[in-house]
Amino acid sequence: MTRSRESFIDPRHTPWLTAGMSLAALCVAWLAQYGFGLAPCHLCLLQRDAYWAAIALSVLAIVLGPRSKFRRLAIGLIGLAFLVGAGIALYHVGVEQKWWEGAESCVGAMTGLSGADLESAIMNAPITRCDEAAFELFGISMAGYNGLLSLALAAFTFWGFARQH
Repeated sequence: MTRSRESFIDPRHTPWLTAGMSLAALCVAWLAQYGFGLAPCHLCLLQRDAYWAAIALSVLAIVLGPRSKFRRLAIGLIGLAFLVGAGIALYHVGVEQKWWEGAESCVGAMTGLSGADLESAIMNAPITRCDEAAFELFGISMAGYNGLLSLALAAFTFWGFARQH
């Protein structure tokens, strides 16, 4: 007996899987941060926010139950959260690759400041710059891998969204 591809994952489980994968992604980020000392930059933290949004929306979809007319909307919003996370990650990759310049708050640019402003900028400067990859594997930074994961999760979520009854 062969199973069709569509029966391998039940689309009704989409919120459970998106919550689990989002939590797993956050755990990997925390492991990198606390286990390996890779401090996150401002854009890294923004990418984590997309996973938190996906978790909150996933929990909402689970609580609403499979018969709720709003569940499908919540699942669509989960997919959008992943797309936003992918956009932030891909923007971050561009900053790391110097394809474009990041915001001053992210790259620590301090031009044309008065003495007091310069002191304030130094005291409030981010510890980790967004334009320097903290870690790369096979030439892809953590932001690059996060962008790929976010795109894959968005595709999965929209697959589940399309198959909700």
